[in-house]
Amino acid sequence: MTEIIAGVEIPETAAVADSTRLVRETTGPLIFHHSRRVFLFSVMHARRLGLEPDPELLYLSAMFHDTGLLRPFSEAAQRFEVDGADHARSFLLDRGFPASAADVVWTAIALHTTPGIPGRMGPETAATHFGVLTDVLGFALDELDRDRVDEVTAVHPRGDFKNEFLQAFVQGLKHRPETANGTVNADVLEHFVPGFRRVTTVERITNAPWPS
Repeated sequence: MTEIIAGVEIPETAAVADSTRLVRETTGPLIFHHSRRVFLFSVMHARRLGLEPDPELLYLSAMFHDTGLLRPFSEAAQRFEVDGADHARSFLLDRGFPASAADVVWTAIALHTTPGIPGRMGPETAATHFGVLTDVLGFALDELDRDRVDEVTAVHPRGDFKNEFLQAFVQGLKHRPETANGTVNADVLEHFVPGFRRVTTVERITNAPWPS
């Protein structure tokens, strides 16, 4: 039976079912419910803006976008967004998706926290970004139908999302603080991690190994 939440149909594919099960089992309720809300809000924004993302690729982008907070992809320290993107790419390629589809999902996830750029890219990247912004920051919440928003949060409750999500960021980044350089993630570490201080761009330029 087709699952429909707030007027949004959940794609009925094997990859969607596998990703739902995988994220539920390997992340926990906080990230699982957040990821599902991101998909639903992403679809709502896509409709509002006249975007036409591939529903399956959009769903996979939403489900994997924060997996890198909990499961680093490799031993090399890299941004959690890239970890999540790498998890998703591997997932898609292992299931026979073309490289072009894996690249779409990889890009949507890798750029989901980057200000100003994703919204001007392909529909999956733009919609994922807007969905994340809505669930985390309340972006354009007043542009969405309130009854449908309430239905989303009834099915996938927020709980103490703000505090729990910030702590998930701290736990996922405190052992690799250098990966937060130049990103919004540095805000979280500077606020919550004692002794952490971001290196500013001014410092990086003035301390570069050039005489002038």
